[in-house]
Amino acid sequence: MATKILVTGGAGYIGAILVPALLDGGYEVTVVDNFMYQENSLAPCCVHPRFRVIRGDVRVMDIMLPLLAEADILIPLAALVGAPLCDRDPFTATAVNRDAVAELLRHAGKDQIVLVPITNSGYGIGEPGKLCTEESPLRPVSRYGRDKVELERMIMDRGNAISFRLATVFGMSPRMRIDLLVNDFTYRAVTDRCIVLFESQMKRNFIHIRDVARAFLHGLREFDRLRDQVYNVGLSDANLSKLELCERIREHVQSLTILEAPTGADPDKRDYIVSNAKIEATGYKPIYSLDDGICELIKGYTMIRNTRYGNV
Repeated sequence: MATKILVTGGAGYIGAILVPALLDGGYEVTVVDNFMYQENSLAPCCVHPRFRVIRGDVRVMDIMLPLLAEADILIPLAALVGAPLCDRDPFTATAVNRDAVAELLRHAGKDQIVLVPITNSGYGIGEPGKLCTEESPLRPVSRYGRDKVELERMIMDRGNAISFRLATVFGMSPRMRIDLLVNDFTYRAVTDRCIVLFESQMKRNFIHIRDVARAFLHGLREFDRLRDQVYNVGLSDANLSKLELCERIREHVQSLTILEAPTGADPDKRDYIVSNAKIEATGYKPIYSLDDGICELIKGYTMIRNTRYGNV
């Protein structure tokens, strides 16, 4: 029998890429999603006999516990993602991002495996010029980051799990998010030909959405070797400031004008560079570059011409 995976939030930005990859990998996949964005991102999966989809709220344990009992593996993707969205509805954000998963963990069997995405925004503000490793102190500066850091601690204390601290994700997805930094800046470059920057020297790490899916598949294949560890997942050659990112985009959209504003503040004030050496030492390497993603997004934005594809 195929290994059974329960994916919460599987119709979202990452899930819409990961779920088909899991099905292609021979797994049996059940998705629970509330479809709050009226998305049909998993429509191509419906033909697959090993795919099941449930419309439901991950906070409702009457729905979740029977599904959890059937699963060999839990991948909790359901979340209100990003600082602005979490600040708008902090109670729901914490209930979904931390508490619902914690409740599932209380009922999970010891043999059930958990693979969880945790943002590397937990590093908050790093030391200038010093790479953040998995051993670096966690100093999240947003509610989203704090909830994810607390969730990671619960999961790793429980064990039989892998935590992936994801860099800022980019790339096209059937459930598109334009509000993510690379996606947003490329959209502005394509549609406005101008980007106005504030706090332009703040740095982050980045990763293509398909490489995120590849990291989860790597974790599943190599679970016994990777278990009970935390791994940064990002592009080692893409620790870039906002200004450096815009300059990379301008290599592809040469008419782009970049303006640095003297005032303005980012609600998610993270600023760090990240080492991904730990996961790379296990045999995982990203295959999609930042430039690959920018080129892909430029093609995608030929089709997408509005901003309903976001979380804010």
